[in-house]
Amino acid sequence: MSWTFVFVLAGSAYFFKVLGLVVVGDRELPPVLSRCLALIPAALLAGIVVHDTFNGGRELVLDARALGVGAAALAAWRKVPLIGVIVIGAAVTAAVRALG
Repeated sequence: MSWTFVFVLAGSAYFFKVLGLVVVGDRELPPVLSRCLALIPAALLAGIVVHDTFNGGRELVLDARALGVGAAALAAWRKVPLIGVIVIGAAVTAAVRALG
């Protein structure tokens, strides 16, 4: 990756942020759009987690990471506090790796 590419990406990201301010300005967004925009960070984070968990280059990988993410998802579903979810996911991953 070249520095030119990095600067072009940074400039385009800044441009789109400014464009949003110019286009929307002080106007209120419709409630439906506001709810959708609020969900984007969670969707992006979930996509990154899934990609990093199951990516093995050009193939699907099911290993200890998948079990750790599954255990963390189950803990989050059961409304365990965030630090508990992280510890449970890491502990399950470590235990499966230690046993395997």
